[in-house]
Amino acid sequence: MGMPDFIGLLGAVFYLSAYAMLQLGKLKLEDNAYAGLNILGAIAILTSLIWSFNLGALVTQSAWLVFTVLGVIRSRMRRAALPPNPAGHA
Repeated sequence: MGMPDFIGLLGAVFYLSAYAMLQLGKLKLEDNAYAGLNILGAIAILTSLIWSFNLGALVTQSAWLVFTVLGVIRSRMRRAALPPNPAGHA
């Protein structure tokens, strides 16, 4: 297995880990770890495309990365708009 394959598989591991932990209730959509794993997955697969280009994969991974970043921004804006909770409970 060459470096491009290893990097691509690492991206798949990031994606699948995020999805599995979401489905198992270990992460929530709003968790930074969920977004981080999706961002790392997209970056890894986009990086692997340097060696073996595929237009469909480039479009898919680029969109995934953009949507994830937009989701993180939206989530942070929503949290910033919430009034502080004096009891420290969510």
